[in-house]
Amino acid sequence: MTDTVRSTSSAKPAGAEPIIRIEAVDKWFGKFQALTDISLEVAAGERIVVCGPSGSGKSTLIRCINRLETVQKGRIVVDGIDLTAGGKNVDSVRQEVGMVFQQFNLFPHLTILQNCTLAPMRSRGLSKAEAEALAMSYLTRVRIPEQALKYPSQLSGGQQQRVAIARALCMTPKIMLFDEPTSALDPEMVKEVLDTMISLADDGMTMLCVTHEMGFARSVADRVIFMADGRIIEQAPPQEFFSNPQHETTRNFLGQILNSQHAH
Repeated sequence: MTDTVRSTSSAKPAGAEPIIRIEAVDKWFGKFQALTDISLEVAAGERIVVCGPSGSGKSTLIRCINRLETVQKGRIVVDGIDLTAGGKNVDSVRQEVGMVFQQFNLFPHLTILQNCTLAPMRSRGLSKAEAEALAMSYLTRVRIPEQALKYPSQLSGGQQQRVAIARALCMTPKIMLFDEPTSALDPEMVKEVLDTMISLADDGMTMLCVTHEMGFARSVADRVIFMADGRIIEQAPPQEFFSNPQHETTRNFLGQILNSQHAH
């Protein structure tokens, strides 16, 4: 198993432009520096898990990739488009990048189907019938087509998060960003959301996922990135990351998190 994982993560064609390129990025909130000198390249189809203690800059980093946060220094290029140049570029990148948050952020007054068809109709110009057909195909994909006419409040947390994933997929993005997608869920609902994400990973979708779910990192990631204090401390294929972490900070973090996950 480890051999295949390693070869896929390095098997980008020679000279292929990474789908995400982050160069020497710094980000401040007021006087607090949230990201320091972050550089990262992600190949198309690569699956990356970002982990680290609270306040390490993980969520800020992925929010910069679709410019929910702006950076003060450095460059971010997504699918050949320079985000740091601003303006129209931001809109075109947001159409290519799906995002799933900790809180599901569904519109409470719209049905599940309407939640999924809104953006494709507005941004991609699909007709209502086209958008509904697309939405139903993705709701089927996340295994809740029967919930289409319900409202978010009628669904469990796990179901709402799967709707949020379907909604992001309805924009047919090239990249999916997940910001701790299971942390607001009851433990018994975590698996259904992770299973949905695993099946997406099997499709070859480029994914960046901030998560504490180390089992998911082991089974899905091509690379695990560990952040602390706004910096990337280390990154490696999962096998190596878990069996032989290089930095003491990483070892301490893994010790704590793996112990707490065994305890549950």
